[in-house]
Amino acid sequence: MIWDIQNLFRRHAREIDRFLRRRGHNPEAAADLTQDAFVRLLTATPSSGDDNPRAYLHRVAHNLSVDLKRRERRMLNVYLPDEEIRQVADTAPSPEVVVYDRQRLQIVERAMLELPEKTRRAFEMHRMGEKTMAEVAVELGLSTSRTWMLIRRAYRHLRERLNDDAI
Repeated sequence: MIWDIQNLFRRHAREIDRFLRRRGHNPEAAADLTQDAFVRLLTATPSSGDDNPRAYLHRVAHNLSVDLKRRERRMLNVYLPDEEIRQVADTAPSPEVVVYDRQRLQIVERAMLELPEKTRRAFEMHRMGEKTMAEVAVELGLSTSRTWMLIRRAYRHLRERLNDDAI
């Protein structure tokens, strides 16, 4: 005997879902268990004695419900405030991220060497030395607008190099 799963789902899915909710499952768990019950029905080989698919669905749903309740009882649920979770969580980057970041840093280092001396110095003083545009301009003997133009060129150059190597 082969069951018409689509027809059975249309006729009994809500019923199975309500059955599981009455057994104490939240809506998400009930929906998941309902789908699992139909998957089991779909993959089951009906024997000659299984001529009542509705009863079979209820039996499967009941068994899935019992299994889930048992698993939930075995699980240890602990509430941790966000501060404690942050202390437990590993904030270290993954090995892939470390390799990627090192590659990008090498690209930036090479691109910095390609810059004209004054442009590189202006960029380093502003970006890494945390000096203001005016402080960099005074130290290099340039106008603030010229200093801004040099730093902007440096940013563009670095971005181009990073984008070229990303392709």
